[in-house]
Amino acid sequence: MTILLFIVGLMFLIIGAEALVHGASRLATVLGISPLVIGLTVVAFGTSSPELAVSIKSALSDQANIAVGNVVGSNIFNVLFILGLSALIVPLVVAQQLVRLDVPLMIVLSVIVLAMSLDESFSRVDGLMLIAGLVIYIWFLIAQSRRESIEVREEYAREFGTKSVAKGIWGKNIGLIVGGLVLLVIGSRWLVDSAVAFAQYLGVSELVVGLTIVAAGTSLPEVVTSVIAAIRGERDIAVGNVVGSNLFNIMGVLGLASIVAPTGIDASPAVVGFDIPVMIGVALVCLPIFFTGGVISRKEGLLLLGYYVAYTLYLVLAASHHDALPQFSAVMLFFVMPLTAVTLFFVALRQIRSRKRRSTE
Repeated sequence: MTILLFIVGLMFLIIGAEALVHGASRLATVLGISPLVIGLTVVAFGTSSPELAVSIKSALSDQANIAVGNVVGSNIFNVLFILGLSALIVPLVVAQQLVRLDVPLMIVLSVIVLAMSLDESFSRVDGLMLIAGLVIYIWFLIAQSRRESIEVREEYAREFGTKSVAKGIWGKNIGLIVGGLVLLVIGSRWLVDSAVAFAQYLGVSELVVGLTIVAAGTSLPEVVTSVIAAIRGERDIAVGNVVGSNLFNIMGVLGLASIVAPTGIDASPAVVGFDIPVMIGVALVCLPIFFTGGVISRKEGLLLLGYYVAYTLYLVLAASHHDALPQFSAVMLFFVMPLTAVTLFFVALRQIRSRKRRSTE
């Protein structure tokens, strides 16, 4: 029964998010809002709405580990699993704005989250600061969108429609928004309740379930969007979708959840001492990988997937107190991670020298 509740709750979250995005996008078009602005704001919120619904429900239910684990786990899953899988399908193109602005911002925000969590809680003040950052970021995106090319504007218009096309279907759009919100509320309740039951049945902490099962489940919209974009050849969308989702998860999801929680959200020593630093490390890895030729190759995709498998395996070994945990940790910490860091450093260095040579020729 618990598994069925989890699956149905997850389906409700995905369908609800899709309905909310379509309804809100069309309604915003009727109101005369630019399709490009809609794509940068409404859709970005929509793809993160499952994480938002689950984290808010968990925060209100005093299940802080699921709320925090969902955000941190989703950000790790998005980069390592989604980008890794998408790059295996086809090498991904990285837009220069991501390297210059969005990835450095993701790294800075991840470090800020660690600083906020050092007292083992996210207060309402922390939440307000994150939301303020989100407002500034959205304002910047809207300002940037005015400089976009005609081709980009036309692409968004084809995706979200024009005012003349969307006009006359107010009832349908409002119905999609209301229906989507209802499904998100019900789905989040069922998903969180079943996740707690899973944790009790498996004898592991709610944090582990939040970091793995819940995080992967609420990130399914991003999986679908990025994989389909990669298959269609829209390789830059696959990368932008992941980075944008991570930024909204930190500022929007964690920010709102911290505000609505009666006494803020507690952060366990485990998530402060290990999982948030892993999230920072994952964000840092993006820079050299994204920088090398502006492409995420299949080899780099395989590397990202391998690290996600290793991270999940570590959580399972730690949760079960397995005897192999010390040896596994030693191999990862003293061999695999340093080797990866050195390799990425020299690859990035070679790329910098290559660019300098081309600029002087």
